[in-house]
Amino acid sequence: MKIFMQHMHKKLKRQTIKEQYRLAASIRKFLIKSLSKTGGHLASNLGVVELTLALHTVFNTAQDKLVWDVGHQAYIHKILTGRGGRFASLRQLGGISGFPKTSESEHDAFDTGHSSTAISAALGLATARDLQNASHKVVAIVGDGSMTGGLSFEGLNNAGRSKTDLLVVLNDNQMSISQNVGALSRHLNKLRTTSGYLGAKKDVRNLLNNVPAVGKKITRGIETAKNLVKYAILPGTLFEEMGFRYFGPIDGHNIRELTKVLEQTKKIKGPVMVHVLTKKGKGYPPAEAAPQNYHGIGKYNVETGEPAPPIGQKYTDIFAEKLCQLAAQDSSIVAVTAAMLDGTGLANFRTRYPTRFFDVGIAEGHAVTFAAGLAKGGLRPVVCIYSSFMQRAYDNILHDVALQNLPVVFALDRAGAVTGEGETHQGLYDLAYLSHIPNMTVLAPSNGAELAAMLEFALRHTGPVAIRYPSEAAFEYPHVPEIALGRAQTILQGKDIAIVSVGTMLETALDTAAILKENGINPSLYNARFVKSHNMGDSLQNYKYIFTIEDAAEKGGYGQSLRPSPTHAFAFPDSFIVTGTRQELFKRYRLNATAIAEQILQYMQYTKGDL
Repeated sequence: MKIFMQHMHKKLKRQTIKEQYRLAASIRKFLIKSLSKTGGHLASNLGVVELTLALHTVFNTAQDKLVWDVGHQAYIHKILTGRGGRFASLRQLGGISGFPKTSESEHDAFDTGHSSTAISAALGLATARDLQNASHKVVAIVGDGSMTGGLSFEGLNNAGRSKTDLLVVLNDNQMSISQNVGALSRHLNKLRTTSGYLGAKKDVRNLLNNVPAVGKKITRGIETAKNLVKYAILPGTLFEEMGFRYFGPIDGHNIRELTKVLEQTKKIKGPVMVHVLTKKGKGYPPAEAAPQNYHGIGKYNVETGEPAPPIGQKYTDIFAEKLCQLAAQDSSIVAVTAAMLDGTGLANFRTRYPTRFFDVGIAEGHAVTFAAGLAKGGLRPVVCIYSSFMQRAYDNILHDVALQNLPVVFALDRAGAVTGEGETHQGLYDLAYLSHIPNMTVLAPSNGAELAAMLEFALRHTGPVAIRYPSEAAFEYPHVPEIALGRAQTILQGKDIAIVSVGTMLETALDTAAILKENGINPSLYNARFVKSHNMGDSLQNYKYIFTIEDAAEKGGYGQSLRPSPTHAFAFPDSFIVTGTRQELFKRYRLNATAIAEQILQYMQYTKGDL
């Protein structure tokens, strides 16, 4: 596949349709083979091959701006702009990002990673272009899943009102991470299935425009009737009423048709929407059959599509299993997620308790306030959202849940360092943004059994509780005492220094303590358990030197909340953390046992006269 080591976007303009289809087949073959070795977002990229080829045929990405919503479907864009030769390093430490990154290429217009941001960002780029009297085109490529996020509609509303030249390509594959839900999904389904839509559109408009009007009252009545007919027959009117010229639905795998329509949009003034129908996972039967399983996948067998076997039971699975057990005992327990059914392990809960499961789409803020309403109505909601996405609902947590001290449980999957996803997806900031909220209790399990016990505690607690945990194989630790509010667990009782471990860093802390003992330092070791609502002060008052180890950002983290203040907090620095595996990141930022022990020993060498 040496062809993908060079820039292809300029050659596309000279290729025939047959040559482009051959290129599309080669790209699919390349992606399927390459991602089997690195992991990545397979299904979403297989679905946009022809669309990306058409976009690069019509637009010049060295000047024109393509803004990919989320950006996990931009792999073909990267291949066409000269990064195919680096795909062996995709999502690896020091390699290329799994998302658009302006520092990586001039062809990437905007750094993305979270959903529903593209229209707002693209409108900003288009407005900046206009104010500087430039003439390049700006295109936002948005999935139908991203359209379930309110920010997309805020962008549409502002763009339609602005009259700015802007193209929004709605990539409709009927999927986000999980199956799409809600009224918008039904509306788009109506668009997909409306027979003869494109031909009827022009005829109906001409008919309605020729209806005569007599008198003001009759005119208003006729206008109302016209609108009713338009909305009944022309579903695309939703977008046109927002100020967009609407084209579609269009076969997203027909390069000739895509190219023709995209060329037409370049001549139209004002905002335009092109509605494209694609098939997620196209060209790879396992991904076509179950695209949700190939959204973000690790290494897999190309022939069978089977992923590499997991190493141990994951925290996600332990949480999901325990939630189902507790729900069997308590009918007030309900689960809420934001388009993360499979990622948060809730598939079995939905099957067993379909009327008590709610997927609200990519709408984290709504998920939290909806859960607040459920709690106020007497239920016990568990909101399951990735840590890096939950930060989008900060105000809802503070204003709608904590202010009323409502018993909502927040299950923060993918907390801490996240393998392969890079800066946009690191779950390092939840301790900082949750710990200063009044009434909030924050827990961090150190092992799988402790996670199950903490969920049981959280559903008994009378106020809001957040539990943070990674999506990794769970650490097994034999001693899990009962969870008592604010109380840490004593792991080792020493006399020289105190080490307080937060959450899944206990395994690292145990190894650190062993190295210290070999070097003549006898540490006490505590498993914090409670990050907010802890009462560690009494346990630590006799230690002059205190160290914390946490899988989170140092600023606003656990270490800074301790009284007395710790001598040192081992945590991630005040910078955005790069792509890598968890273990690689711990090593790079000196948060593995060897590095932590070396730093403590170095510190104690400087201060040993005070011991």
